[in-house]
Amino acid sequence: MNVPIPELGADPASPFPAPASALREPDGLLAYGGDLSPTRFLNAYRRGIFPWFTEGDPILWWSPSRRAVFRTDGVHLASRLRRQLRNSGWTVRADTAFAEVVAGCAAPRAGQSRGTWITAGMQAAYLALHRLGHAHSIEVFDGGRLVGGLFGLSFGHMVCGDSMYSAESGASSLALAALALRMQAWGWPLLDAQVPNAHTRRLGVDTWPRQAYLEALASLRDRPAEPGSWRDRFGEVTAADACAPRPA
Repeated sequence: MNVPIPELGADPASPFPAPASALREPDGLLAYGGDLSPTRFLNAYRRGIFPWFTEGDPILWWSPSRRAVFRTDGVHLASRLRRQLRNSGWTVRADTAFAEVVAGCAAPRAGQSRGTWITAGMQAAYLALHRLGHAHSIEVFDGGRLVGGLFGLSFGHMVCGDSMYSAESGASSLALAALALRMQAWGWPLLDAQVPNAHTRRLGVDTWPRQAYLEALASLRDRPAEPGSWRDRFGEVTAADACAPRPA
């Protein structure tokens, strides 16, 4: 590998380099190697670092200079989309179809020129984290049919979103709105979205300097919250509730 970044140690608990040492070009590339064990994954996310690579590449670890962050009271649905979703009759649940949501997120997208970063190894890693109660899926159902969702990791009072998908238009937006609604009720103010894209910008994502994100993360990651399934805690959110106007 011809980039001047450190290789991680073989021990899953070995430390990561400081995020401030990440490259400027490509922005945020911090380290390579290691493994995708739950210990390494959680150590990374708790320090504002995440893996991102495609099949055939080494495992690459990133901490970009600008971080995409949703305030849970700041998710924005355009008026037309809000009306569409409110009238859809869809419902949102958590942790009832984790593997299916991850597979949906990993499926090829229209216009995608490279393979998915959610490789078979990454899917296995997320499933292991889910079994330990650290990775969660937010699922949108039309009756009994899964039509979209998102998944990510949680620790303390922090959620780090990894990917979302829609089999029907608007489903991922509804998953995000329902998650934000629940997080607000729990007193969890921030949802990490890693790097911005056109879709998350339309939904109201902010971009923060790395240091501002790391400071917010440090204030939230160690607050008391037991790992475990969100199935009962999240319950069921109707599209009408998730898309209802919120007090200013």
